[in-house]
Amino acid sequence: MEIEVSAEAKNKRLNKAVAITVVILSVFTGLCNIKDENIVQAMQQAKADSVDRWGEYQATRTKLHIAETARTQIQVIGADKPSEAANAALRTIDEEIAKYRKETPKLAADAKGYADQYDALNVHDDQFDASDALISTAISMAAVAALVESLGLLSGAWLFGAFGIFMGVCGFAGLAFHPDILSNFLG
Repeated sequence: MEIEVSAEAKNKRLNKAVAITVVILSVFTGLCNIKDENIVQAMQQAKADSVDRWGEYQATRTKLHIAETARTQIQVIGADKPSEAANAALRTIDEEIAKYRKETPKLAADAKGYADQYDALNVHDDQFDASDALISTAISMAAVAALVESLGLLSGAWLFGAFGIFMGVCGFAGLAFHPDILSNFLG
């Protein structure tokens, strides 16, 4: 007894729907990946700027501490016999102390601003990461749906794909929607 197996799919309409689904989701994922890479580069720059500013802040605070210590030492040493040289040194140190005290709040604010920028960009990076994961799942489900010829599985793929597209649109539009549960579970 010979059984003939047809390599041709029985449900061409389902296969066309799978093909269209895969193309749409793949193109959208490609666009999201471009934008996500740009966001990652901006995050790296914001982190580097934040670290640089904090380093500059710490160096300025150290110079302030050294200047204040030097001022105290000059005052103690010159307490018995104040001299013009000691007074000139104190004036110079006082100018440096005033300069450092003025600089440190701005440096701290700049560093915090860069850190906040990093955090804001990270929300959108997470959105694109979620979009990529959801769409990859949808494409896999669509492929299996074509193999087993299951409209139910393709419908599930459409749900995952729709949520993935929603997450990608949130990333492109700069919307604040953030899948905290998903990020916490996967992060």
